[in-house]
Amino acid sequence: MTATKIHLILAALMGLAGVALLAAAAHVTGTQNVGTAGQILLFHAPAVIGATAARKAGFLTDFVARLAVSALILGAALFAADLTRRGFFNEGLFPRAAPIGGWFMLGGWLGLAVAAALAPRN
Repeated sequence: MTATKIHLILAALMGLAGVALLAAAAHVTGTQNVGTAGQILLFHAPAVIGATAARKAGFLTDFVARLAVSALILGAALFAADLTRRGFFNEGLFPRAAPIGGWFMLGGWLGLAVAAALAPRN
């Protein structure tokens, strides 16, 4: 399976999970963290799709963009999983999971900027 296909499948699953978490947050009181987790997933799912399309079109440097998109996916998943667990079970995934996920997302966004700057196409 190619990186493109994996990234697109994971983006679709992120969108699915984001909608499900927002729905859960709307129906269960005291789950603000769950709603935030859903938003993080829904914000990053289209970014992953767009970045993957831009990479395939040559607007992003291939290797750097693959790493950046992978970092976005990993970071969003880790951050959302930690917040979801906190929202439903009142305990985190593991110590510092959300900040680690946040750093991966930040790195992913920075990586996309670098991939765009180094891209062969204008």
